[in-house]
Amino acid sequence: MSTPDTTTGTATGIAPRATPISRAMETIRGLREELDALRSARTVAIVGAGVRAPGGVSDLDGYWRLVAAGGDAVRPIPGHRRHPFGAAWDAVPHRGGFLDEVLEFDAPFFGVAPREARALDPQHRLLLETAWEALDDAGIPAPRAARATCGLYVGVTGQDYREWMPGESDAYWATGNGHCFAAGRLAHTLGLTGPVTAVDTACSSSLVAVHLARQALAAGECDIALAGGVNLVLSPRATEFAARTGALSPDGVCRPFDARANGFTRAEGCGVVVLKRLADAVRDGDRVHAVLHGSAVNHDGSSSGFTAPNVLAQTRLLQRALADAGLRPGDIGYVEAHGTGTSLGDPIEVEALAAAIGRPSGGAPVLLGSAKANIGHTESAAGVLGLLKAMLGLRHRAAPPVPHFSTLNPRIDLDGTGFRVPEGLEPWPAGAGAYAGVSSFGMSGTNAHVILGPAEASAAAPAVRVTGFELSARTPSALRASAALLAARLDTVKDEDYPAFAYTLTHGRAPLAQRVRVEAADRERARDALRALAEERDCPAVTTVEPGAEPAFAELPRRVLGLPAYPWERRRYAPPSEGS
Repeated sequence: MSTPDTTTGTATGIAPRATPISRAMETIRGLREELDALRSARTVAIVGAGVRAPGGVSDLDGYWRLVAAGGDAVRPIPGHRRHPFGAAWDAVPHRGGFLDEVLEFDAPFFGVAPREARALDPQHRLLLETAWEALDDAGIPAPRAARATCGLYVGVTGQDYREWMPGESDAYWATGNGHCFAAGRLAHTLGLTGPVTAVDTACSSSLVAVHLARQALAAGECDIALAGGVNLVLSPRATEFAARTGALSPDGVCRPFDARANGFTRAEGCGVVVLKRLADAVRDGDRVHAVLHGSAVNHDGSSSGFTAPNVLAQTRLLQRALADAGLRPGDIGYVEAHGTGTSLGDPIEVEALAAAIGRPSGGAPVLLGSAKANIGHTESAAGVLGLLKAMLGLRHRAAPPVPHFSTLNPRIDLDGTGFRVPEGLEPWPAGAGAYAGVSSFGMSGTNAHVILGPAEASAAAPAVRVTGFELSARTPSALRASAALLAARLDTVKDEDYPAFAYTLTHGRAPLAQRVRVEAADRERARDALRALAEERDCPAVTTVEPGAEPAFAELPRRVLGLPAYPWERRRYAPPSEGS
């Protein structure tokens, strides 16, 4: 019989004898593996996005142009938007971040009859279009999302459209204006069968929605999630209420962090992101805009007043989000703040930021921004629009300026905190943390914070032989409009990205009633064929595809490219009470 080797704890011909130390080490290794698996599941990729914001913003590039230039999209309420309240708008601050036209909608595209469309809250209409665009941006057609387990989390607060209700209302008004139906209708229309929730925590609604979607993905409740929020200002009543609290800027200018800050400006907008677990996104060949590493939600608790912010609660929120991400304060290089431009709220927020992630003077700075200076306070959509701004800053490795900032609010002390407010478009500082934080605080007391980081650089795509692509739309006129937009887009597409262009159109978008096949082996031929289609000229490279036919060009590898959104064919749907 062999004898044990007492120096190593093993014996020739005899299984190793476990010792307390070896058992402890094995337990630690198991716990580390479980922690790594849990953290991997909680690491979520943003793979698609749709956006609407004041200033004519209808895509990510337009949003970046606005904030990078330090633009201010706030203006007086347009005259055609004053119905049905007319002079009532004159009694309240009526400068704001207004979208151009909110009663127009492509109802036939979504199978909505005219009578129902008129009763449907324009916020619900806006969500339908923006969510569709987000899925297109992700290269995940709505039918494919429907076949997966896809969740939906929608932040929505306002119900202004109820005040447009005619004297004789019907069931369409009931299902067209409740918060639950904002999410339910979208899920029904797209065929989504995962968890579906409408979230109302006031101004933090859309960022809470993102947090809930991230949790659902980590728990395996869904494999794809749409999350975001919407806000429209359709009645002077809510504006009157906000003005009575003293929170609105009398001159309609939002000045975050500035000595002249005197309140926020109400605004409209919508943002939707498509989320997947990062490991799944990498496996599936998705294009990753940015990565969500951590998030947290809490409440102010018993603060000095029901609507007053709580510095201790905000500090704990930031610390929990950092811990959830497994990051240190020094890892944060930019914070997209709640930053409403109120004399009380901004100092409390900066105090909490300094306590949680501030750093001694002499280190790399933490740049501080707030999109509310550009577009106003979009309330239930503010969190996701802040998230998209931070995501774009990570992509461009730059921090946009904060309009109207000239002199620091004397109640804010940045000395020794490392924080600085950029006054122009600044490159991401050398040595600064690679991650960005986004805050959103609700008047209800519910706070949310999300931490995101840049997407890893993707490997160069191998050369692929392209023979063509497919294009579709609901109507012939929309097909021609789409062809014109795509032909213009090809002017900026690199030759090496043409395969991604072809894949995205053919396999990354839903096949609709009007379909054509374009035989084009390169970018120039594709552009010429699309121009011919747009101008209704004969082109042998363009042939009609029968409805229901399987998409061609199956050899195209999955590579998603940002392309123009679907050209909606909107018409105006207003109730009789509009008075126009």
